[in-house]
Amino acid sequence: MQNPEKYEIIRKWIDPDERVTVDFLDEKDVSAAIIDGTTEHVALSIQTKFPHVKQHVSVSLGNVELGEDRNHYSRDPNRPLQHARLRMMINQKRPQWV
Repeated sequence: MQNPEKYEIIRKWIDPDERVTVDFLDEKDVSAAIIDGTTEHVALSIQTKFPHVKQHVSVSLGNVELGEDRNHYSRDPNRPLQHARLRMMINQKRPQWV
């Protein structure tokens, strides 16, 4: 899948209140929100082990594969319920944060 096709899928999930599942090479099933994106990169706000502390990461779409996570559902009450959510497999390790 090329970057413009990936962006068309990701664009529907750009919402700070909606969660997606992210898999890094070294960490799986991480909850994140897609904050912004272009046909070149996507900006994520990743949940951490500390409440109210988010890790902000920008990832190149060339390192991203897309799929579907059927173990989770969408959360936005203003939208129709979806019984699956976007899964992003990122072909790099999760960036360290302090």
